[in-house]
Amino acid sequence: MALKIIFMGTPEFSVPSLKSIIDSGYKIIRVYTQPPKKKSRGQKIHKSPIHLVAETEGIEVKHPNYLSDEDYDYFLKNKPDLVVVVAYGKLIPKKFLDIRNLLFINLHASLLPKWRGAAPIERALLNLDKETGVSIMKITYGLDEGPYMKQVKVKIDKKTNAGELKTKLSSIGAQAVIDSLKTISLKSARFVNQDVSKSTYAKKIEKFETKIDWSKEAKDILGKINAFNPIPGAWFEYNNKRIKVLEADEVIKQGRAGEVLDDSLTVATGKNSIKILKLQKEGKNIVKAEYFLAGNSIKKGSDLN
Repeated sequence: MALKIIFMGTPEFSVPSLKSIIDSGYKIIRVYTQPPKKKSRGQKIHKSPIHLVAETEGIEVKHPNYLSDEDYDYFLKNKPDLVVVVAYGKLIPKKFLDIRNLLFINLHASLLPKWRGAAPIERALLNLDKETGVSIMKITYGLDEGPYMKQVKVKIDKKTNAGELKTKLSSIGAQAVIDSLKTISLKSARFVNQDVSKSTYAKKIEKFETKIDWSKEAKDILGKINAFNPIPGAWFEYNNKRIKVLEADEVIKQGRAGEVLDDSLTVATGKNSIKILKLQKEGKNIVKAEYFLAGNSIKKGSDLN
């Protein structure tokens, strides 16, 4: 069965999936992505990573603010067999999902039903999960509630950060998409309903969550540092300057939460301490702690609360 595919995606996370579909010889008749955005500096227009790939490959690209009647008519007229969605970032209206003989599948960056929602990678790291993965699921009316046809697991260790995990899941997810397309082509896809009783929700990250609370245990602070590395960055404030922490280790030292315990940026927490290894001052580059301390005075006994 030669599949006629529409692809929907926006960020860099989506790119390996789109490229894999193209490289595998499937026919993509149209790509949908989010509209180009103006960047504040110079108001230059920036197209999404998916937009740029589609243009390079000579595939028609649409970037509407919402799917319109015109788009709906295109679907009806061109009769795609499948819509592949990877981090598109917009809701798909019910009437599109109701089109007869049209399957919508989505690559979701968690092992559903755990971490449905907008920030599954960050929530898995904040929760100190030992594993996560990807799910290929059928899109239904509810948020990430559809049955899944494939899952691939990935281990998480204490050093795993969001940037690394996102890259790994993006690559693994692309292969999972190709495997799923082969299964669908053979008309042998089988979908498993999610266990609703085990569902958790990965709500969008709020700005207030990124600030480090030194009264928390060291392991939880490390989870926050990993979850927000490289962006938006977990941070503390010192001398009215925001300083992001990009990498740290847990050490067995005690002190008053937020107190700097030595001249190597070991900071006491609610339980144990963390030794900061990499950090970034506002408007500056990411540096190792020893280089940071050469030009910034945060001495033993300082309070980072």
